[in-house]
Amino acid sequence: MSFGIIGGTGFYTLEGQAHLIEVATPYGTAQVNRAAVHGAEVFFLARHGAGHAVPPHRVNYRANIAALKKLGVTNILASASVGAMADSMPPGSLVVITQFLDFTKSRPTTFHDGEDGEVVHVDMTDPYCPHLRQELSGAAGAIREQLAVRGTYVCVEGPRFETPAEIRMFRNLGGDLVGMTNVPEVVLAREAGICYAAVAAVTNWAAGISDEPLKHHEVSSFMESQTPRLRALFEQVVKQHQEIDCACRRRG
Repeated sequence: MSFGIIGGTGFYTLEGQAHLIEVATPYGTAQVNRAAVHGAEVFFLARHGAGHAVPPHRVNYRANIAALKKLGVTNILASASVGAMADSMPPGSLVVITQFLDFTKSRPTTFHDGEDGEVVHVDMTDPYCPHLRQELSGAAGAIREQLAVRGTYVCVEGPRFETPAEIRMFRNLGGDLVGMTNVPEVVLAREAGICYAAVAAVTNWAAGISDEPLKHHEVSSFMESQTPRLRALFEQVVKQHQEIDCACRRRG
């Protein structure tokens, strides 16, 4: 059993990092840090690279997931900074993502591109591992962290923010949160047979809900202030994790 942690905006390091590993994959090279958390081996990957150098539409999601798979990772916890569309999820909320709506446009979305002569369709009824989601809820209780346990994430292409008209549409479709990175990451993890769960940290109201215009540096700054909460939550999951023969791994 080995954990991978993928840090999004504002979450660039993990305490106890030992050294950087360059992992070569068929999709490119990924940079991963090896760390120890409560005696367990953990591999930390900064989604946007050091210093937030890679925009969301250019993240090499396939290389990142393939690298973690190559390192023997069986469970992934990921963070995502989001805007809120649901009134019940104001800025400062932490939300376990349970479903997604995909509005990305140009990024590679699958390992199964047919080059091996096979057509593969992967079930996404439960995109996020139910077992890890349950453990996140239990970990939140253990450290007295408030956590919403259900939310639908709308993934857009970026890097621009959304228009108020788009936000109205997403809300009408059942979206609670909007971000730019969780798809195809969650899909690739399922294809790779890795249990995956993501926690969204709400940094702002989505466009048109608040009168204030969105500013990237303000979003990033607020997200950095929330990172200790995410780090503590993820470390608690690693500490109390119970490994099972999860169905997620049989779908990859």
